Amino acid sequence: MTYTGNVTSDGTSDLRELPLLTIRKAEVGELANNVYLLTCIRTGAQLLIDAADDHARIMSLLHEGSGGLDIIVTTHQHWDHQRALEQVAASTKAITAAGEADADALAVVPARRLVHGDTLAFGDITLDVIHLRGHTPGSVALVYHDPQRNAHIWTGDSLFPGGVGNVEQDPERFASLLGDVQTRIFDVYDDDTWIYPGHGGDTTLGVERPHLQEWRERGW
Repeated sequence: MTYTGNVTSDGTSDLRELPLLTIRKAEVGELANNVYLLTCIRTGAQLLIDAADDHARIMSLLHEGSGGLDIIVTTHQHWDHQRALEQVAASTKAITAAGEADADALAVVPARRLVHGDTLAFGDITLDVIHLRGHTPGSVALVYHDPQRNAHIWTGDSLFPGGVGNVEQDPERFASLLGDVQTRIFDVYDDDTWIYPGHGGDTTLGVERPHLQEWRERGW
């Protein structure tokens, strides 16, 4: 099976199998939000990124993996990324986590308030937390360092194919977000780093890196 990252709300999830980690991607809701399920291969421990919508579909996704859920991470406070959060958290009793500056705006106040440089562990897997300021005050990205291959980063709505996330034409927020994306992602990780955004298809840093100056000049 070849992973593409292309999913639809009425379709199946896409599956990527790494040596230690399985990644499943599904699309939910009318705003085509991406939901990601990460499963530790040895232990079956699972982490969900953005319980965005469709409780039933998310529960089905969990059972495509090991069935249980250890952690739910909400990448940022926007309503479309947390519509199923309360239901999924109640159904699974999973620990909830989100960026410190967005935590109090969520439907479920998270047990873990994340700051830049934190880590999240489930089973044998550890993810690094990157704070990306601009799309929302507390947006976070999660990084998995595959010991045998490239890095993988889940960026929420802070980085997409073709540019950074929406800052509502605010130049200060744009400068903050692009600055964090450049110094905390592009300046740190290699071109083969895979990017999993909050909506739409995936990309790599190598595809996007040549366009950084273009983004800066256009202001979005």
